[in-house]
Amino acid sequence: MTPPRLTRRAVAVVLCLIPAAAFAAWRLLPESPDQRPFVSVSRGNIESAVTSLGTLQPRQYVDVGAQASGQIRTLHVEVGDTVKQGQLLVEIDPSTQKAQLDAERFAIETLKAQVKEQRAEHLLAQQQLRRQQRMAVDGATREEDVQTAQAKVLTTQARIDMYQAQILQAQATLRSAEAQLGYTQIYAPISGTVVAVDARVGQTLNAQQRTPLILRIAKLSPMTVWAEVSEADIGQVKAGMQAYFTTLSGGGRRWSSTVRQILPIPPKPLDQLNQGGGSPASAAGSSSSGSGSSGGRVVLYTVLLDVDNADNALMADMTAQVFFVSGSAQNVLTAPISAFHSQGNDRQTAQVLAANGQIEERQVRTGLSDRLRVQILDGLQEGDKLLISPTGSGG
Repeated sequence: MTPPRLTRRAVAVVLCLIPAAAFAAWRLLPESPDQRPFVSVSRGNIESAVTSLGTLQPRQYVDVGAQASGQIRTLHVEVGDTVKQGQLLVEIDPSTQKAQLDAERFAIETLKAQVKEQRAEHLLAQQQLRRQQRMAVDGATREEDVQTAQAKVLTTQARIDMYQAQILQAQATLRSAEAQLGYTQIYAPISGTVVAVDARVGQTLNAQQRTPLILRIAKLSPMTVWAEVSEADIGQVKAGMQAYFTTLSGGGRRWSSTVRQILPIPPKPLDQLNQGGGSPASAAGSSSSGSGSSGGRVVLYTVLLDVDNADNALMADMTAQVFFVSGSAQNVLTAPISAFHSQGNDRQTAQVLAANGQIEERQVRTGLSDRLRVQILDGLQEGDKLLISPTGSGG
């Protein structure tokens, strides 16, 4: 009974192994051309560009501060208001400045009265000197008295000069007090839009320690894109280069521009700024990038582009994806970059499906690349099928 049982078990095992062996044999057979991954050479547009991220900021803005100390009595604008140059924005309580102005005026009046008094004394001293000089001719006075009279004339004249100098000084102080009174009314230095208000009615400002910031006015057209380009790509970006950008809220809209300026020094990281290694202006450029040349961080350079914003579609601090166009071509032969093996410069090799169904290797000269597709300059024709290789680099 035992041998028949073993025989049936062996037969069952063999039957189970037949499908697995057949599948393995099928996998070892060479693939037919129809089963391999091919892509076709086709015509299209191609653009070679350096991409980066940037932030939109107004090209021109002014921070409006207070040059006079006091309590804010009236704030005539709010965020979003459009203002004209010379428009009244803020009024500060002028009580202190008016009192100082009155004190300076009274001081000047007092000095003028003292000048009049000294002039009267000077006139009297001159008369006494002439009397002493006449008496000296007749020998009726001493030489000492004549000298005393002369000294009196000089002394009174010196006092007149001193008081007149004090009047000039007081007049200068008066003009300063008048300016301080004028500073209690703050006017718009430029036309634009109020984009920030940092003070409130009733707030007390102290302009003696530092200039308090009250509000910011910006011209929202043109806007400037502060783009950050990596060290690896900055060599391809040049002043005057064509560029365009999109925003998250733009719905696919493109804004065209040209490179205005490339800042020669990358912004410093914030830890260096806190140690006095940079300026607040560079901090704004580095806060989002964390760029630097040490600690393994990627070095990012700032590139500036200006764009018209007449329709106010762009707002401050928007994120922009920027494309710096180094070259473009229309209606040219292109193919996926994954179908090529680089041989240096513009030389590539591709595996092409021949008419007889065989795969042949062909030398190809390429041009522009957008990192997905590459322009075919020579070696291929429209409709050629190329074998995609997992090791293709595309140069």
